Amino acid sequence: MKWKDIPKPIKVRLVTSFFNRSVSFAIMPFMALLFVKAFNEWIAGVFLISLVCLGYVIGLIGGYLADKFSRKRLLVLTASLTASMFLVMTLSLQFDQMIIFMIAYTIFTVTNNLGRPAMSAIIIDATTPENRKAVYALDYWLINLSITIGTALGGWLYVSNQLLLFWILTFTSSMLPIAYAIFLEDTKRTWTSQKLKLVFVDVFQSYQIAWRDRPFVKVVFGSMCILAAEFSMGSYVAVRLADSFEPLSIESWTINGVRMMSLIQIENTLIVVALTFFIQRLASRFSNKHTLLGGLALYTIGYAVITSANSMMLLLGFMLIATFGELLYSPVLNTEKANMMPEDRRGAYSAFAGTSFAGADFLSRSTILIGSLLTPFMMSVYIGLLVSFGCFLVYSGIYVKEKLVLRRAAS
Repeated sequence: MKWKDIPKPIKVRLVTSFFNRSVSFAIMPFMALLFVKAFNEWIAGVFLISLVCLGYVIGLIGGYLADKFSRKRLLVLTASLTASMFLVMTLSLQFDQMIIFMIAYTIFTVTNNLGRPAMSAIIIDATTPENRKAVYALDYWLINLSITIGTALGGWLYVSNQLLLFWILTFTSSMLPIAYAIFLEDTKRTWTSQKLKLVFVDVFQSYQIAWRDRPFVKVVFGSMCILAAEFSMGSYVAVRLADSFEPLSIESWTINGVRMMSLIQIENTLIVVALTFFIQRLASRFSNKHTLLGGLALYTIGYAVITSANSMMLLLGFMLIATFGELLYSPVLNTEKANMMPEDRRGAYSAFAGTSFAGADFLSRSTILIGSLLTPFMMSVYIGLLVSFGCFLVYSGIYVKEKLVLRRAAS
């Protein structure tokens, strides 16, 4: 599919999401460092964990609002508030007012999560079965490119010029609501007045259906434990490298802990972009079960070592191993998870599956607190055990169920 053939709403969504993700990944991996430096590990950990819980609940409400109200208006409103909070954070950082910074960051978390479901729904609204696969493929590449650019920008400017970084982010985020207001098409929706209690019943009712499917619940919570290792890169690993990584000088470049973390995240993204299709062709020679288990084994080993490693070669080498594992297991896990969703209840199951990301974010933030009590080696053991437990849940949820079905059919 050529760019000119893509419908305008999808172009707007792809371009604005690219800049939005670039902005997010320029600062999110370093927020833990900022709050630890301003306060301490416990305050930073508790605060960030609280925001994960808040963001998850707000995201559920945002999905409900996206189906009831104009998605364009919701996006313009939340994006405008988000840009305002970036401005407040920039000014409070400039005048060293970290309490105000924390308040602004909290409101930013609310507005960002409130508008995210509406943005996700736009691409479904505007695509057709014929072009959806091509659009999602393009979106996948843009996601990884935005992560690379955002992480690189944040890794270099966070150390040398934090204020410049935040002013760039403020300007970029301010352009997004303008783009939404000018280019997005509006869709009218009818709001039926009802009591607040019934609204909350509507929001949470869909989760009850998926919760009763025990194999699916195992896969969701197993995915949560697995993803926690990758998500901990922006929390425990970032803080540890900033504190204990010995700076290296390569000609005129100095690589400290913050920039080292940026390098391994860039490495991860570049490998995903460059080798996705090659790895998939290689994996096609094996069964889904063997591909899943092999990928998870590489992923577990890689992130367990990265959690405590302080050598540049070890960090880069085991990130390569972890990323290969990710490329092997992720497509299989996502496919199997989709296969478990009943055709008439995919919306409810998809919403419940989002628990994996929120829970993984929660677990990753908690590693800041746990890491203040354990040695780096013990943290590697903890991450290894956590991911291994997640692998057990995923395997039992997918393949133990499959065995039971076969046994019942045979009897």
